[in-house]
Amino acid sequence: MPLKLLPKSPSIFTFRAKLDFRLLFMEHKQLWMLQPLFEDCCLERFDYLCVLLLMAPNYKKPNLRAAAFRRFLSVVLVTLLGVLLFVFLLGINSVSDVAPSANGFDDYLNPKIGVSVSREKLSLPKQNKLSMQFEERNKLPPRNVDLYPNLAKDHIVIVLYVHNRPQYLKVVVKSLSTVVGISETLLIVSHDGYFEEMNEIIDGIKFCQVKQIFAPYSPHVFSNSFPGVSLNDCKDKENATEKHCVGNPDQYGNHRSPKIVSLKHHWWWMMNTVWDGLEETRRHSGHILFIEEDHFILPNAYRNLQMLTKLKPRKCPDCYAANLAPCDVNSRGEGVDTLIAERMGNVGYSFNRTVWRKIHRKAREFCFFDDYNWDITMWATVYPSFGAPVYSLRGPRTSAIHFGKCGLHQGQGEKGACIDNGMVNFRIEDTDKIANIKSEWGVRVIQNQPGYKAGFRGWGGWGDERDRQLCLNFALMCHPSKTAASGRVELSMS
Repeated sequence: MPLKLLPKSPSIFTFRAKLDFRLLFMEHKQLWMLQPLFEDCCLERFDYLCVLLLMAPNYKKPNLRAAAFRRFLSVVLVTLLGVLLFVFLLGINSVSDVAPSANGFDDYLNPKIGVSVSREKLSLPKQNKLSMQFEERNKLPPRNVDLYPNLAKDHIVIVLYVHNRPQYLKVVVKSLSTVVGISETLLIVSHDGYFEEMNEIIDGIKFCQVKQIFAPYSPHVFSNSFPGVSLNDCKDKENATEKHCVGNPDQYGNHRSPKIVSLKHHWWWMMNTVWDGLEETRRHSGHILFIEEDHFILPNAYRNLQMLTKLKPRKCPDCYAANLAPCDVNSRGEGVDTLIAERMGNVGYSFNRTVWRKIHRKAREFCFFDDYNWDITMWATVYPSFGAPVYSLRGPRTSAIHFGKCGLHQGQGEKGACIDNGMVNFRIEDTDKIANIKSEWGVRVIQNQPGYKAGFRGWGGWGDERDRQLCLNFALMCHPSKTAASGRVELSMS
């Protein structure tokens, strides 16, 4: 049985071409019995181990007088391989509930333009002092660990992403404080920019473990350079050649607006950081719930979500996610005794690492679609590229309510809070205080749903090559190990 050749390893290839393969198979058949266990996930380690053993100084072709020594060597070899296999698989199982293939990350990477995976060599913007401070702050452990030292074994991490709408944030934090089970989990707050009032609100959270992260490459952090506003940037519909300015217009002829593109940048940076960058979550195997600063969370939301994630494999195995609310943000649900499977919504949505890997492999589709909205980008190009409808499972009654009346970069300050009388009043009924999803319910699938038809090209705002490249770099920033094997990984820009 021939050994599989290692890619990009000339020295090993030359040596192994001289090996007596028949002898290796005859004398180490125990080794080859174990090879299938190493397929895909760690075959390279297996090959290296074979070569090292055969290159050992005392290795000689076996003869009849060395039979005892060969048997002893075989036992030692099998034992060693068993230990290595156990350790490796233990590590794999701790990362994901469904471990991705070793080459899964490279499925969308092609050698067209060079983008090194090494963090030092990524073409990220030159950081300023505040940006570097954010990166250091993001490494701090969660707060309130003294109050809540242990997370529940089956906890669902909650990620709240915010910009600068303090009036909204106060409402969301207050609603989270009443959620049943909130003390069992970790709340991560992802900030797009630094705003003191927003920071103070999060500092006041005492009902669970909480960790803050700040997007270090947010346009709101760079006052006079990309990804913020540069002095030589083209504006509006200016012609770059005539004005001698920098920038690529979108499909409608408009140049980038830093405040607009930050929406998509923040979401993508946050996803890559939470799933693959943070010590607290990069090995989390369960679902993660994502909410925004204008989502009112009902008391039963967490318990309902736990029930949905448990029922999903059995009730809707083809569902990618579990949602707390209908995809129609104005709907409060059907109020019937059945579960609902419909298009994945953007209010209170959750999914696991397996789904994230599928999304991550579509980095190029996400980063090159000319639309500044992350959710429209997902609906119009990423989800359709999966080859099958992307359904999300939810209950018949909402557990999260979208209350925002204006855009993400509005509603800042008392006068522009976009909240009636500075308050939000929702009637919370008794059924909203306890889990109201039943395991015996069936599933109603809503097949004909409104969406973006084939050929939809996006609403624009995302045509600058610098934004696209930064987006691609975010997809690579948490994977430095890719340089260890090949030295470089390259992204396709075509």
